[in-house]
Amino acid sequence: MITKLTLTLEKETINRAKEFAKENGKSLSALVETYFKLLTKAKDNESKNILTEKVSELYGSITLPDDYDYKTELEKAINEKHNV
Repeated sequence: MITKLTLTLEKETINRAKEFAKENGKSLSALVETYFKLLTKAKDNESKNILTEKVSELYGSITLPDDYDYKTELEKAINEKHNV
């Protein structure tokens, strides 16, 4: 069920939030709802790391060799990007 909520915030905060929402292709309501969900999820899972829904969906979808070193791979990718 969707319910309307009225918030009182500083004008500059609202303007910045609206700009952020626009830049990210979201509505201000969607941003607020996501934030509230994260807050309440954090309270429910204080001892766990909170991941965004998209990251949570991807968690465990690939497996890497035991000797995989992401720092080495990252360095290679950066060097390749910058033609080093």
